[in-house]
Amino acid sequence: MSGDRAMKKVLIITYYWPPSGGAGVQRWLKFVKYFRCYGWEPVIYTPENPEVPVQDRSLLQEIPSGVKEIKRKILEPYSIYKSLLGLKQEEGLKAGFLSQKEKTSWKENFAVWVRGNFFIPDARRFWVRPSVRFLRKYLQADPVDVVVSTGPPHSMHLIANALHRSLGIPWLADFRDPWTNIDFYDQLKLSARADRKHKRLEKTVLKNASAVVAVSRTWAEELEQIAGRKVELIPNGYDPEDFDVLPEPPAGEYFEILHLGAINKDRNPVAFWKMLSQYVKDSPDFDRKLKIRLIGFSDYQVTQSLKKYGLYERTEIIQYMPHHQAIQNAASADVLLLLLNNTPNVKGITPGKMYEYLALKKPVFGIGDTKGDAAHILENAEAGTILDFHDEKGMRKLMEDLFAGEEVFRFGNIEKYSRINLTKQMSELLNKILKP
Repeated sequence: MSGDRAMKKVLIITYYWPPSGGAGVQRWLKFVKYFRCYGWEPVIYTPENPEVPVQDRSLLQEIPSGVKEIKRKILEPYSIYKSLLGLKQEEGLKAGFLSQKEKTSWKENFAVWVRGNFFIPDARRFWVRPSVRFLRKYLQADPVDVVVSTGPPHSMHLIANALHRSLGIPWLADFRDPWTNIDFYDQLKLSARADRKHKRLEKTVLKNASAVVAVSRTWAEELEQIAGRKVELIPNGYDPEDFDVLPEPPAGEYFEILHLGAINKDRNPVAFWKMLSQYVKDSPDFDRKLKIRLIGFSDYQVTQSLKKYGLYERTEIIQYMPHHQAIQNAASADVLLLLLNNTPNVKGITPGKMYEYLALKKPVFGIGDTKGDAAHILENAEAGTILDFHDEKGMRKLMEDLFAGEEVFRFGNIEKYSRINLTKQMSELLNKILKP
């Protein structure tokens, strides 16, 4: 199909796209930014009116000039959902089961049950059929070489699956997070029937796609076990252009620990807060200098823990800031905090922010699975370490070393995580599935 064109075309079906903000946007925004370097012309298909927690209009500047964006209205049940929860219609819904209250109400529990059992695979399911109808006609008039779907939401994969089956276009399914193995799957209050349907749809996508991609080694292996086929690993990364101009380090008045991104209850590092509290009591110098900054939504349990351990007054919580500004803030910190979910699937969790932490060449203080994928990446990059969720002694020793200014980490080669190199990998995979 691409023989007469200098550039091959790829249609990218994504729910998250600028001006939407947050981690879900970054991966494919950066691929799109660099695709033309490797002979691919991207076409974006995305909702005109998505329900997203935050907006970051600064990301619009990163979309290359002339990239075609097809935006279609989406019907979502969130107006009913918000009415049930007593929220204003203009309020964004928090992702990842973030709560700002001590206890969930029966209305919230009922809304989660409805979401899990009736909106399968997710609340964007009503966009699947109209999108398939529209895109079938569009692609017959303006063909592409490959279709890409990225999830969650996994409804995007169902759109691509239908196009692949009816038009025969090669299809790459990209899993930024797992489907049935995602950390909150057991919180969806699923019936046995709903669970079976989720797993059936997941297996259909995994078996039908021309290629499947995951962002961590463990998640790729888990998807391979479900599908009985090869799953490619293309991780998240950092964009060198985001780090071209960074502020000078502060004079040293404070010792700042900074975390980028949301912290839900599963990431709340209770042992870490407890350790900091004791260290403050033991060291007047640490007490005088310690500053904590959390950039992103924080669960109610996080703020309660900070109050319990006497850290709340020295903590600045900023619910959201534009991506480039968040990077600038992180560059001024002394320690970058990486919090992983204390859930069964923690081994495969490699947050997108981790790769940007690497690019900043600041010590990464991680809490999670000491044998997981994130720990392996940090160790190889000589940029940080992951300590066990309950290892207060190890946390104290590392924090003392960092506060003393000891050179704990050497910051090794991280170029393989550059978005430019990762886009090359993705482009090569797209080229591969084009071949008969």
